[in-house]
Amino acid sequence: MTLMEIKHGTNKFYVGEDEQNFLAQMTYVSSGENLMIIDHTEVSDELRGQNVGKLLVESGVNYARENNLKVVPLCPFAKALIDKTPEYQDVLKK
Repeated sequence: MTLMEIKHGTNKFYVGEDEQNFLAQMTYVSSGENLMIIDHTEVSDELRGQNVGKLLVESGVNYARENNLKVVPLCPFAKALIDKTPEYQDVLKK
């Protein structure tokens, strides 16, 4: 697959035609004025092994930074990735 376009939908970042027809997605909910709770990451079989999940979480982290949000990663994949990536610690809700 060529360059992957990560799109921002309603409470989600995704790869695909539109929000309902996605090949990968990371969903989140907003809580209060400055919390972003990442609750789910999913990647289709056809995109597995291409770092798509990582790109989705990275998009969420960048969005959080741009909007002065703190991230609570409830999704096990997002939590593991954020925990082991030093440059993402600034957005992590302590």
